[in-house]
Amino acid sequence: MSKKTGYLLGILLTIILGTILYWFLCCKPCLEAKTKPSGITTKTEDTSVKTNLKSATMNAFAVKDANGDLDFSINENLNFNNSGTSILEPISGNVERNVVNLVKYHNANPSKRLDITGHYRSDETNNSAFPNLGLARANAAKNYYVSKGMSSKMINTYGKLDDSFYADTKGVLHGPLSYNVKTMKEGNTSDVDEMKKLGDSIKADPLVLYFNTAQASINLTTVQRQKVANMIKYVDHVEGASINTIGHTDNTGNRANNIKLAKSRADFAKDYLDKNGISANKINSSSKGPDQPIADNTTAEGRAKNRRVVVTIN
Repeated sequence: MSKKTGYLLGILLTIILGTILYWFLCCKPCLEAKTKPSGITTKTEDTSVKTNLKSATMNAFAVKDANGDLDFSINENLNFNNSGTSILEPISGNVERNVVNLVKYHNANPSKRLDITGHYRSDETNNSAFPNLGLARANAAKNYYVSKGMSSKMINTYGKLDDSFYADTKGVLHGPLSYNVKTMKEGNTSDVDEMKKLGDSIKADPLVLYFNTAQASINLTTVQRQKVANMIKYVDHVEGASINTIGHTDNTGNRANNIKLAKSRADFAKDYLDKNGISANKINSSSKGPDQPIADNTTAEGRAKNRRVVVTIN
């Protein structure tokens, strides 16, 4: 074999080996990838970037009387904003029609009681006069039913912490309310007995709000909010009952001005309660001015205690 022939054979072998290597290293993997069935991947899914998004809770408007013929459930409800206590408008016609039927049913069956439980989340902000937003929402629903002709004496309101209740992407809670119908046995006086006990406790320990000069807001403690809730419950269930806001001042300045100042404070407290869902016609405001001090007006501490509004029941 000549040197030239050997050289040509070497070139030919190099080309053949290069072609074989190219097939196995490049072409074959590409063809296998193209012919692999859909849904099969050679990559491991990266779950570290997944987000924990929760679907909005869509609570139905459902009421059933286990001892009667009331039973309905619709996929609409009374809605609220996150951290809100006012029912969002507009209310659907389907909800309104069922509310009317619910009111008619209870008015025709005076032994029935409607328990309304408002749901709330622990991450919501409670700026209401109630111990929690759930109770505030139940009170808003109660007021709505009363506006449709139902007696407040037939309604009991409660609040429930429910962190499994999620708002939608716009911050709307869809139907954070649940209902239960109870039947009172004939001769049952538990309602009357409970209200008598509640009324005595309110009168013995009323809500007292202390005022600084030019105070423009009221911030209640948890204990004070519970007192407000107790008073609302009492006036809802006792015929002719009302809430009284009574203004007081220290003895600084003349009496006539202090009478006016005390009345303005009493009206301020009344307006606050009205804005928090208590009907203004159930609240009476009055003034005692400097006439009923509870502390020594010769000291700054005593005068501060005398600048107050006492909120109680009649």
